[in-house]
Amino acid sequence: MGDQDRDTGAEPPRQHEASADIPPAPSASAPRPRDWTPRATTAQPGLGVPPMPDLRPLGEEPDPFASTPGGEASPRPSPEIREGQKPARPRKPLLRRILFWILKAILLFLAVSIGMVVIYKFVPPPITWTQIGDVVEGHGVTKRWMSIDRIDPNMARAAIAAEDARFCSHHGFDFAALEQAYARNQKGGRIRGGSTISQQTAKNVFLFQGGGYARKALEAYFTVLIENIWGKRRIMEVYLNVAETGIGTYGVNAGSMRYFKHDASRMSPRESAQIAAVLPLPKKRAGIDPRGFTRRYGNAITARIGTVRGDGLDACIR
Repeated sequence: MGDQDRDTGAEPPRQHEASADIPPAPSASAPRPRDWTPRATTAQPGLGVPPMPDLRPLGEEPDPFASTPGGEASPRPSPEIREGQKPARPRKPLLRRILFWILKAILLFLAVSIGMVVIYKFVPPPITWTQIGDVVEGHGVTKRWMSIDRIDPNMARAAIAAEDARFCSHHGFDFAALEQAYARNQKGGRIRGGSTISQQTAKNVFLFQGGGYARKALEAYFTVLIENIWGKRRIMEVYLNVAETGIGTYGVNAGSMRYFKHDASRMSPRESAQIAAVLPLPKKRAGIDPRGFTRRYGNAITARIGTVRGDGLDACIR
């Protein structure tokens, strides 16, 4: 026998028999049933692939904005607010916004005005509205600040005698002087004012000349502030340094240099009275060789200086 007919003793390999319960897989060329549809494959969990959505025939998806059976359209979804974005606030009424800005302006004015008064208690005012007016008109500004400790006491007494005899006793307003000035002005003749030195200082430092009742109201406001924050001695010191004593000349020290060729540290009662007589109308009255009313007014002030000193009317500034 040949080698192929020899019995080697090894059994031939067996083929796996298909189970009778599992139908054989159809071949690619086999016909498919009519109701067959491909199934969505699902990924094994843990593989990081999301499952595919169920496949639906086109045209069968529901319209989210379609009309309901009752005839009403479904509400559209509101746009989502992005993360960190604030929702739009409702607009406030116009009147309320106007009142808000008015209140804001008032608070700002109070803060600025009080701050200026506090600063000027220690620092000389650098410039005033009256001085700015002289600069604009081309007159220039001449001023020489001098402490009240160095100004001759006769000058402060002359200012009290001429402008405000109750300076040390009132709190910024002399109502008795206002009544007297009103009664005198009703009779005609020369118009006299009832403003105190405190009021004149408030006007000279913070405000402008003229302005009517609006300026008067602001003047009263600043008068209350300087009376309570500065005190009488500081009010007199600022007044004697910012009051206009001639065209483009401010302060009694600059006035004394202009008229008498020496500073205000040594002034006679007559010299002090001449400058005090100029203060109400410094652009029209002469400080040297005064005539008419200015001369008579200066003589009256000179006589009152001794009374101010003797009666202690200047006690608050000594």
